[in-house]
This record gives sequence, structure tokens and C-alpha cells, in this order.
Amino acid sequence: MAKIFHLAQVNIARARGPMDSPVMKGFVDQLDRINALAESSPGFVWRLQAEEGNATALQAFDDERIIINMSVWESFQALKDYVYAGGHLKVLKDKKNWFEKMPGPILALWWIPAGSTPTVDDGKRALQVLEAKGPTPEVFSFARPFAAPETQPA
Repeated sequence: MAKIFHLAQVNIARARGPMDSPVMKGFVDQLDRINALAESSPGFVWRLQAEEGNATALQAFDDERIIINMSVWESFQALKDYVYAGGHLKVLKDKKNWFEKMPGPILALWWIPAGSTPTVDDGKRALQVLEAKGPTPEVFSFARPFAAPETQPA
């Protein structure tokens, strides 16, 4: 039987203020809707979340204003369709209203065996690898994607 891979993604952003501040209200008010949109999108598998139902309360970095988002998708195309179409595209276009420009990669993609779940440390490592090596079959970006590893007998 061939091994099947899913696409993991991590993205980070530095908020212009605390999540409960007026500057972040427009973003926070859309979180539930955008997360529900992701979960109902074709190819969605999993997303990182805390008890609140989103990941904004998770502190993965020393800077408490850096938020992390991670998800797993059945394919590169499924994730691309979600990110660049429909309701998510509007949020993406408005991100400068809520988030500061950050140095280095803010998004990384990598293939994982289907059925596995990436950790926050996996996401942080993916961003570090992308920054150190650039896009490779190990970790890549939307601008320079790589196909899933060749299927091999399990």
C-alpha cells in the first residue's frame, strides 16, 4: 500500500496590539467565521486551536503579539483554493490593518504522512528551515511549491 501525504502549513503574524485591543477588533470579529470556512472547505483535515476555538491564545514565541496558525490539508490545491478565494481572500487583503510586517518567512508548507498532526515546534522549525535554505522539497512556499514525496510502499 502506498504512503499518502497531506500538506501542513504554518503562518505567523505580529499583531498591531493585544487581541482585545480596538485595533484588533476587526480581525478578532472574523475569526470564528473564517475558521468555520476553513473547516467546511474541500480538502481541510485539521487546524491548531486552543479551548477558545482558535489559536490566538497560544504563545509560541517570546513576543506575545506574534500569533501562530497551523492547519493540514489533503493537497496543495485545496489549501491554495481556500487561501486565495472566497471569504478568506478579503481577510488576507486586509491583513495590513491588523498585522505588522515581519522579517523572514511568515508562511511555510511541508508534506506530512496522512494521519499525523504537526506540532507548534514543527511549524517553528519549518519557518526556520525555509529562512535558512529557501524553498526545497522539505519546506516550501506558495510561490515555489513542491509535489508530495514519491509514494513508497508502507
